[in-house]
Amino acid sequence: MMLTCPLCASTDTGHFHRDGRRDYHRCGHCALVFVPPAQRLGLVNERKVYDQHENTPHDPGYRRFLSRLYEPLRMRLSPSAQGLDFGSGPGPTLSVMFEEAGHPMAIYDPFYAPDVSVLEQSYDFITASEVAEHLFAPGRELARLADLLSVGGWLGLMTKRVTTPEAFMRWHYILDPTHVVFFSEATFRWLADELEMHVEFPAADVVLFHKHKRRG
Repeated sequence: MMLTCPLCASTDTGHFHRDGRRDYHRCGHCALVFVPPAQRLGLVNERKVYDQHENTPHDPGYRRFLSRLYEPLRMRLSPSAQGLDFGSGPGPTLSVMFEEAGHPMAIYDPFYAPDVSVLEQSYDFITASEVAEHLFAPGRELARLADLLSVGGWLGLMTKRVTTPEAFMRWHYILDPTHVVFFSEATFRWLADELEMHVEFPAADVVLFHKHKRRG
């Protein structure tokens, strides 16, 4: 069955893997791997999974985990650059780390910090740690984040990447029922071209997009 890719809207998609719980399709245009919409959790059950998360800024292990995105992005920011943590979760931490470094931060999360007014402002940088894999409409959401950036701004994502079909079959990342889209390096390179941004891969699971000009 041909499905529409939720990132690039191509219908050049085909079956990629089945694990007994869900099916996974791959886009022949942008290489995104995705779960069919009918097999996603509903919003109520999705929220129940997130409510089980116990991450806090007081957990040094969680801070070390986030430092893979925090450190390379912080090195590229000017003093007092203003940021948005998109998908901040029930225990915002990355925003706290940047605030401690002198960067004013806004947060947004559709469940825990749903103030949409912060999505009407512009920012010098935007972070989305362990968020991209949850997006039902990643093409629309990531383009919106790119549009919120000032020229010269940075979009920093942290999400694990698809490598090979064989590795995908054994991948723990697909066991989380809230993970519905999976990016490869090729997908991110396609996205960078689409958003007219430069892309870098400074650390494991980390991708940085640099907005060097206005789109279009």
